Amino acid sequence: MKICKVLKPLVSTYRIPEFEHKHLQVVQDGSSQLVAVDAVGCKPDDWVICVGSSAAREAAGSKAYPSDLTIVGIIDDWDPDAEH
Repeated sequence: MKICKVLKPLVSTYRIPEFEHKHLQVVQDGSSQLVAVDAVGCKPDDWVICVGSSAAREAAGSKAYPSDLTIVGIIDDWDPDAEH
């Protein structure tokens, strides 16, 4: 699992049929920007929990789903700059 920050929605009108009508989000993972399937309905500036690999496909709804990163949770309260 990864903690990422949601930057903005990604709109893709033309998709393969397996993508259905899933929402996509651009997320920040450290210095990298990635595209994640939004399975929970998050919004920009939310901190989220993401899963990858086969867990991402399963969380998106099917093992056949073409996702390698899926948002599975919105973090309610977390300060990335706070000391442990």
